[in-house]
Amino acid sequence: MGEPVGSTRAAFSGDEPEPLDAVIETEVERRRSPRSLLVVRVAYSTVDALFSEFSRNINEGGLFIETETPPPTDTRVALQFELPGSEEPIQARGRVAWIRPASAEGPAGMGVEFEHLGSDARRHIDALVRRLRSAGRVPS
Repeated sequence: MGEPVGSTRAAFSGDEPEPLDAVIETEVERRRSPRSLLVVRVAYSTVDALFSEFSRNINEGGLFIETETPPPTDTRVALQFELPGSEEPIQARGRVAWIRPASAEGPAGMGVEFEHLGSDARRHIDALVRRLRSAGRVPS
């Protein structure tokens, strides 16, 4: 997923940051699956801190976590969250794929790409996402 404007992208060779429309196009092109709306509390940790925030949407490859203070892109995070109909919390590891500042497009937060997800957890997420999509729970 691409980095939205406002993320910290170093310009080592004097390059200008990408224009907003190029960043949005990149993000849409790289998302493998459409998002489904889902608000659940997500506990996540980095090497040195523990946080509790809310997700806003999910797909088979990851989720968006609303936060004003995301870790930098490529930071590895451990995640734990409960999905509707699940008896056990989902535990996964992922990486911060992109960061978005608050704007008219939506709240500040980060896209986390799943990197390590157990097969039972993956099946549960896949089934939930299919149910949400068939119910029309997709972002506009």
